[in-house]
Amino acid sequence: MALAAQHTRSLPDQSLPTSPEILTTTVGSYSPIDWLAALPSEQAVVDATTVVFDTQRRAGIDLPTDGELYRFDPSHPDTNGMIEYFIRRIGGISTEVGISDGRAFREKQEMGFRRKPAGVVVDALGEGSLDLYEACARSASVAGGAFKFTLTSPYMLARTLLDRHYNDFEALTLAIADVLAEQVGTLPCAVVQVDEANIPGSPEHAPLAAEAINRILDRVEGESAVHFCFGNYGGQTIQAGSWKALTDFLNSLRCDHLVLELAHRPESDLEALKDIDDRIALGVGVVDIKVNHVESADEIAGRIERAVGAVGDGRVRWVHPDCGFWMLKRSVADRKIEALTAGRDRFLGRP
Repeated sequence: MALAAQHTRSLPDQSLPTSPEILTTTVGSYSPIDWLAALPSEQAVVDATTVVFDTQRRAGIDLPTDGELYRFDPSHPDTNGMIEYFIRRIGGISTEVGISDGRAFREKQEMGFRRKPAGVVVDALGEGSLDLYEACARSASVAGGAFKFTLTSPYMLARTLLDRHYNDFEALTLAIADVLAEQVGTLPCAVVQVDEANIPGSPEHAPLAAEAINRILDRVEGESAVHFCFGNYGGQTIQAGSWKALTDFLNSLRCDHLVLELAHRPESDLEALKDIDDRIALGVGVVDIKVNHVESADEIAGRIERAVGAVGDGRVRWVHPDCGFWMLKRSVADRKIEALTAGRDRFLGRP
C-alpha cells in the first residue's frame, strides 16, 4: 500500500475537467500501431501509449484513454486484448485448451464467433499475475493529465470460459467480479470504465451482469463509467436488440455515467434514454466506428443536437465514439477523433 501511494504522488493530477458542459472522451482502444507490432518491447509500449495520449490531447479530447495498449500482445497485434489479457492472468484459469475442451465449449453455443474457450477454469479464481495498478500507473506516467482506464466486464469474460470448477455460471461470473473489484480501488486515473458488449443481446442475463458490474463499481474511488455496445467484431455488430429493453438494467447500475453506442443505432434508440435515472449522466456515441466515413463537424453537431433534444438539456454530459478504434486504420481514427471535438464545439457554439 505504501508503494502504491509513493507511485501515485509522482503521477499527474487526475481531476476531471469541469467545463465545457459536454465533455469529449474516447471509449478505449486505439488503432493498431504498425511499428509497435514490428518491434514490440516494454519501452515501445510506453512510447506508443505516449503517442496515443498526445494524439487525443492535440485533437482537444477532454478525457483520453491509453488506447488499451497495456494489453498489447505481440502474438495478437491486431486485437485489443479485452478477453485474453485478463483470462491469461487471473489465477485458477488454464489457457491450455484441449480437443475435449473445445468440443464442450462449442456445445454451449453461447459464443458463436469463438471456436474454443479463452481458457478453462480449473480451480477457485484469484488474482494470479493480474496487476491492474501497475498497468494503470504505467499509462498515468505518460498521460499528461486526467485519463480513463478500462477493463472488461465479468459477465463478458465468463462467457468465454469453459468452467470445470464452479460448474455454475453465476458463481463463476461473481468470482471474476470479486477478483477485479479487489484491484480497482487504488487505480491512478480519473475514470474507471467497465466494458460490456454481450448483455445488449442477452437482456435476460441483466440481473447477474448488474450484480457483477456493481461489485466493481462499488470499489471505484473516483468517477465510474460503464460502456455498452452491440459488439464490434470485424467492424460488424454482433448482438441484436435495443436500448429500450435494457433501461431497467441500466438504472440498476451504480455508476456515475454511461457510455452508449448510438451513432450506429436507429434514432428510435434515443427515446429509451429518457427513462434513464437522472442520477446517471449520459454519454452518447456520435462517431460511427463501424464505417470508414469520417464525419464532418456538422454531422457530429447534428447527432448531439438530436440526443439533447430527445433527453433534455443537461442530461448529455459526454460525447464519444460508439466503441474503440481497434478495427480502423490510424488515418481514419485520428480524423474521427478530430471531428468529435470539432462537432462538440460547433454544437456548443465554441470558436
